[in-house]
Amino acid sequence: MTDLKFPQEFLWGVSTAGHQNEGDNTTSDTWFLENVSPTVFREPSGKACNSWELWRTDLDLITGMGLNAYRFSVEWARIEPEEGRIDESALDHYEEMVDACLERGVAPLITFSHFTAPHWFAKEGGWLDGGSAERFARFCDVVMDRFGDRIALAVTLNEPNLPRLLSWIVPGFVHEQTRATLKAASEAAGVERYRAGNVVQPEDYDELEAGLTRAHLAAKAAIKARRPELRVGLSIAITDDVAVGDDTSLRDRKRAELYDHWLRLAQDDDFIGVQNYEQVVYGSDGPLPPAEGAAINEMGSAVEPASLGGAVRYSYEVANVPVLVTEHGVGTGDDSVRLNFLQPSLAGLREAMDDGVPVLGYFHWTLMDNFEWVGGYSNHLGLHAVDRETFERIPKPSAGEFARLVRESTSG
Repeated sequence: MTDLKFPQEFLWGVSTAGHQNEGDNTTSDTWFLENVSPTVFREPSGKACNSWELWRTDLDLITGMGLNAYRFSVEWARIEPEEGRIDESALDHYEEMVDACLERGVAPLITFSHFTAPHWFAKEGGWLDGGSAERFARFCDVVMDRFGDRIALAVTLNEPNLPRLLSWIVPGFVHEQTRATLKAASEAAGVERYRAGNVVQPEDYDELEAGLTRAHLAAKAAIKARRPELRVGLSIAITDDVAVGDDTSLRDRKRAELYDHWLRLAQDDDFIGVQNYEQVVYGSDGPLPPAEGAAINEMGSAVEPASLGGAVRYSYEVANVPVLVTEHGVGTGDDSVRLNFLQPSLAGLREAMDDGVPVLGYFHWTLMDNFEWVGGYSNHLGLHAVDRETFERIPKPSAGEFARLVRESTSG
């Protein structure tokens, strides 16, 4: 085993998202989209992992693994279920989570928008509406006013580039399902265009990108107005795109379309969040199939530990700000694949750091199997399984392996 040593101040954690874990997020756009007909979602989220009630249990799992940080989202739909009405009990809930993290010696990292938004916001056109950035900044200010003095880092947006990235992956019929879902939602809500951040039709990509760009800048300004010294950034989805041979045009076009706008935007931020799950190898005619005998993840691509180091290196090359690995993992029902994936992935990250890439921390996605958006409960990215009836968290061997790697990387 490679001897892995990371700085003492390195952040070791897991990432989760409110809608995917908490359950019963009934005033959100995603909940509404899950329950219209037709819908692109495989199934509704329902109680999810019941983390709204069991969050202390989740924190115990985190501290039990010896982690020193936890990234979670605050749900705008819970805090502002109706425009202009703040639910103080929801703010109390998230403030209690932040304080409980600190009591346990765990740094709380807050994601202000992890895809979901209020139902009322989506009825107004979501991020495509001209006033969306101002509304989002107002929400961020409310959160900062309540407990922003105690958070460790702030992520404004989670994967604003994901819709474009998925357009390189999903078959055409998914776009038709998405259009049908948004049409059904608009009709059910009685509005001209019901729009969300992670159910997006291709014809809205440009307008969505512009709206989310404005939202990030407005949110950052609102957060910094409360705490100028707080490190603020955004997180993007990024595959490790590798070109074989002399023709790099396809790989370069993908980078230009999917990542470079956000990486350049991050040049004025305090860090860039990198969320990496796979490597894609391109020949001159398109992506190459996985090598014979390679382990395959639930996305159908090869499990490649080197992808993390490659994604981190490219992100830093363009953004030129410190990197925070805000998500990294593998979707698989075979936990032995995940267990064997962790150490070489972290070794590649350490090598990138040795080569001069400043990395602030590593957050594994995710603490437990949860609601994976349109895929429902069919995907398995957790270090713990969850009993769908009792919500018992059941540790997988990979949870123990991650804890071991963290312990050994910081000892001595």
